Amino acid sequence: MKNQKPKYMQIIDAAVITIAENGYHQSQVSKIAKQAGVADGTIYLYFKNKEDILISLFREKMGHFITDLEEVTRSKNTASEKLLLLIENHFRRLSEDYHLAIVTQLELRQTNKDLRLQINSILKGYLKLVDKILVEGIEKGEFDKDLDIRLARQMIFGTIDETVTTWIMNDHKYDLVGLAPKVHQLLINGCGNKN
Repeated sequence: MKNQKPKYMQIIDAAVITIAENGYHQSQVSKIAKQAGVADGTIYLYFKNKEDILISLFREKMGHFITDLEEVTRSKNTASEKLLLLIENHFRRLSEDYHLAIVTQLELRQTNKDLRLQINSILKGYLKLVDKILVEGIEKGEFDKDLDIRLARQMIFGTIDETVTTWIMNDHKYDLVGLAPKVHQLLINGCGNKN
């Protein structure tokens, strides 16, 4: 129920900005509270600690993203079209929220093992969507029938992930969304596109 209260999302959004601008380890709860415009104690009404804020932030943002992706990809007929939409939307979401891009691409990776395990469990929904697209592509004859789904998923996620990270490291000097068709073509060829 806490996550349906306005201050919860206010704190989440403030945490994204604070962590992106200061780094996770330098983002004290007091800095997040200041960015959110709430008292330090208010944070603890919604979150146990800073780690809980980070996990909640990722769960909220990734949860909405996965829901949006499922909705958008439903409108397409082919697995290839669905994969292009997934790539475009992934790139668009992070290019439109540079702070979130920094947090997801750089800061989440510097956390301890327990946090990484929780983050990976949240990421499973995204990876299941990729798997679903791959299975559909195989079943419809778009992709190679012998395609190793696990390996293809890693290739797809890794390519998308590294493309965004490189964009961030280059101070977002180019159009990330504009790269989607080229990344898509590369990945489709890797899946043994039959068209």
